Amino acid sequence: MLITDVEVEGYGRVDVRLGGGRVVGIGRPGARRGDVDGRGGALLVGLHDHHVHLAALAAEAASVRVGPAEAGDRDGLVGALRSGPQGEWVRAVGYHESVAGELDRWVLDDFAPDRPVRVQHRSGALWVWNSAALRAAGLDGGGHGGDGRFWREDERLRGFTPPVRLDLRGVGARAAAYGITGFTNADPHPGQDLPELLSVLPQRLVVMGIGDAPVKFLLDDATLPTPGELAASVAAVRPRPVAVHCVTRVQLLVTLLALEETGPVAGDRIEHGSVIPAETMPWLARLGVTVVTQPHFPVERGREYATDVDPDDQAHLYRCRSLAEAGIPLAAGTDAPYGSADPWAVMRAAVERSGGEAVARRAALDLFAGEPHRPSRVKRLAVGSVADLFLLHVPLKEALDLMSADVVRATFVGGRRITPPE
Repeated sequence: MLITDVEVEGYGRVDVRLGGGRVVGIGRPGARRGDVDGRGGALLVGLHDHHVHLAALAAEAASVRVGPAEAGDRDGLVGALRSGPQGEWVRAVGYHESVAGELDRWVLDDFAPDRPVRVQHRSGALWVWNSAALRAAGLDGGGHGGDGRFWREDERLRGFTPPVRLDLRGVGARAAAYGITGFTNADPHPGQDLPELLSVLPQRLVVMGIGDAPVKFLLDDATLPTPGELAASVAAVRPRPVAVHCVTRVQLLVTLLALEETGPVAGDRIEHGSVIPAETMPWLARLGVTVVTQPHFPVERGREYATDVDPDDQAHLYRCRSLAEAGIPLAAGTDAPYGSADPWAVMRAAVERSGGEAVARRAALDLFAGEPHRPSRVKRLAVGSVADLFLLHVPLKEALDLMSADVVRATFVGGRRITPPE
């Protein structure tokens, strides 16, 4: 494939030839007509979403969103839960207590008594079922789950619900329109069949826990291991890298102590880094562990964080610029569907952050331009590089000013176009 008249950093306006899945030539524009006329738009390395939950994202097409932005309040939640046909299962996602307070089976019975309802908390960690759902699944025998609240029990519950249609082709098409050429799926316990399930996506895939990808460790304060226990678990999977879910101060400290004991390896990651106190940053920098963060969460969830987060942690939420300035390897993931699936929205949030955490526009783009297995190592378009690319309607400077997916014109994986022709 020949892409003519494109802007490539370090080369200016050039033609770019692709072959065998790689960039095989970058040179001055010639007279030959190309397969794609770039019209002076920038050609860039493809974006990689370094933390996403693809099956859950694909299930959104069969779900009702009931978060603060969608449901708003109790009446909005009730309306959403009652909107489908009577008697059919309702799968609601994105819930936060600011909508209608704490949920249990009896609260949901009051909201929607005539159909099986299950509601997932915005964190993804909690499902709440009403009595109709428990009865339909044969789980209404009291005991564990008798209140309809199931904490991190997705695997157990999966066999008790009707199959959910997964719109993976839609996920892939929307991601291609953003310029995404790769994903890192961050589920903590992926089934061995997950790569095959996700193979319909046109993007490249890294699936945590499968092959040579990092092994995911999911920490919760209520069941937090000691540093020694976590170190032993990490040592058991070495030499593979690990990706440790850290959303509280104590989880980060336990993880740093464990990695100090085992010694870090290339590819080790902190997922989220939701609370990173300033005094831990030199420690992180010394260990060389990459932080894969979500700089959009303080923007998307600012109202809830103002009341939910301990005042002592407010200044340390989802650091971005301060991590980079401290020499800590940094990258970003959308965490979709628990955050926006649009990496350009994440970039805008990173640029607009307050409290000294805003980054420059190019640095925001680079948060998604890292190598799949080394997220903080930014890829550059050059002869010999993998032809995972996206083409813009406009030059790079204009795209950075706009910071919107509207600038994306075409996306290529291995030199093959994965967006519809114009």
